[in-house]
Amino acid sequence: MSGPERLVGVELGGTKAIAILADGDQITERVTLATQAPAETLGALRDQIDRWRALWSLQAIGIASFGPLQLDRGQPDYGTILATPKPGWSGARVAAMLTDGFDCPWDIDTDVNGAALAEHLWGAGKGCEALSYVTIGTGVGGGLLISGRPVHGAMHPEIGHLRLRRAPGDSFAGACPFHDDCIEGLVCGPALTQRLGMDAAAASDDHPAWRYVAWDIAELCGAILLTTSSERILFGGSVALERSFLLPLVRQILVERLGDYLPFVTAKSADSIIRAAALGPDAGPMGAIALAKRAASKA
Repeated sequence: MSGPERLVGVELGGTKAIAILADGDQITERVTLATQAPAETLGALRDQIDRWRALWSLQAIGIASFGPLQLDRGQPDYGTILATPKPGWSGARVAAMLTDGFDCPWDIDTDVNGAALAEHLWGAGKGCEALSYVTIGTGVGGGLLISGRPVHGAMHPEIGHLRLRRAPGDSFAGACPFHDDCIEGLVCGPALTQRLGMDAAAASDDHPAWRYVAWDIAELCGAILLTTSSERILFGGSVALERSFLLPLVRQILVERLGDYLPFVTAKSADSIIRAAALGPDAGPMGAIALAKRAASKA
């Protein structure tokens, strides 16, 4: 017989996937596996959810996935990955493969919208009317919350593919297969390997390319602030979290580039506006749990 109700979350990333079992907002079990082909990866995740379902009564399931995603509930491909640079994943039926046959409620959103929700509930985004979350890793994604709700419309925010002003002297062509030098094509993990001429983890802090990377991220922050009036932009992902000098340099360049136009962005306030996510690497997994909580509340 199944025990007390539990929440299940799945964070599906470009390089790894995490299945989470939670009691409220406390993670009790976590299983991590490499993101490979859709059938293999989603099949393994579904097997894990089925194992938990045999032991517990599942209250809800939350799925926080890399995108782009079809999030229009009126479309027959709702919960499916759209055209993506991730080989083999365009058209992957993420929600269907993970939830078909379940009678508990479920919700799906982008991994970054989920992380933004988690930071709003439990992290550095508490009390924010407008909040952005940006992750820099295999790709670049951005989630946006207004009044505590993820922004959806024709699709969902795709800020990683903005094409913004380049730093003087930066001749890197970009690595995005769709747009070359969009932000993702300039600062995601594969792009950094090309820009730095080595794995980013092996590059020294004084490598000259980091200045260009900071410029690009500062341009992204400026675009977000000017268009969304976000009170905070929270960063996750290995690039943002592992280089202690990077966000301070981003803040400095951002303030210089804005030229005193936004009165709430100053050299002093930038420290609180541009910061690392408080939940760190757990922002993504807890984002899936936040989506499960949202699904349960609507049931």
